[in-house]
This record gives sequence, C-alpha cells and structure tokens, in this order.
Amino acid sequence: MKSPRLLRGFSIVSAIFILVALAALGAFIVNISTNQQIGSALDVQGERAFQAARAGVEWGVYKVQATAAYNFGYTSIDPNTRACPTSPTSFTLPAAATTLAGFTVTVICTATTDPGSFGGPTVYRITATACNQPNVADPKCPNITNPTGFYVERRLEVSF
Repeated sequence: MKSPRLLRGFSIVSAIFILVALAALGAFIVNISTNQQIGSALDVQGERAFQAARAGVEWGVYKVQATAAYNFGYTSIDPNTRACPTSPTSFTLPAAATTLAGFTVTVICTATTDPGSFGGPTVYRITATACNQPNVADPKCPNITNPTGFYVERRLEVSF
C-alpha cells in the first residue's frame, strides 16, 4: 500500500486537464456559433440585395413604359416613342428605406429592334444588379475590384 504522501498532486493535474479540455470545447462552440451568425446575416443581406435588385428592375420597366407605346405620328415621325433610360444608371437607395439603405443598384437597359425591319416589336432587356459594397471610384455594381468577405450581390434580368 502506498502512502498518501506519494499520491499528492494528482488532483491538480486532473483539474488542469479538465479545464483545458473544457476551454477548448468552449472555443469550438463559440467559433461554430460565430460562423452560424455570420452566415445568417449574409443570408438576410442577400434577401435585401434581391429586393433592391427588384426595385431596380421595376424602376427600369417604369422608365421604359412611362412613355406611350405608340404616338401615331402626332408629335413624332417615329411611332414607337419608347426608349431605354440612360444606361447604365446607378443609384443608392435612400436612408428612408431603412432595410435597403446602403445598397447600390445599377440598371442597364438595352433595346433590340427587329433586325429585318419587318415591323417586329422592340424587345427591351432590363438588367438590375444590387450590391452592398459598390466600387469606390465609380459607385456601380458589380464590384470586381475590392469586395470584402461580406460582399453581397444579386442580379435580375427582365425582357419584355
């Protein structure tokens, strides 16, 4: 039988081991929780970017359709008076739109006329790209020069 004097210090080693193991487990849980929170925040930002892109598409469609489709020659020789707005057009959503504040939308409009001049319709294509970190020098989306890890972008296209 060993004397109690030789077994002293065993409990301190066990306690230190348990503390180190619990600290490592706690750090792992904090890391997982942080990554999950960042992923959730980026998901919300992605949905906001989608809504901002939708607003850009609606703005572009409105700008094209705000003019009457046909003038019937009363004030213009060309009966088709619809035209694309200045393209590309970028704007930052106002601070009053609190959930979409900070997003920049770039709208590009292209009009394709009937190539054979057979009286076919003009097809308009509206492309809206929304992002939360536009280019610094030229505030447009998409940002291909210096986005960070929290960059979110959504792009929508509509043809009519």
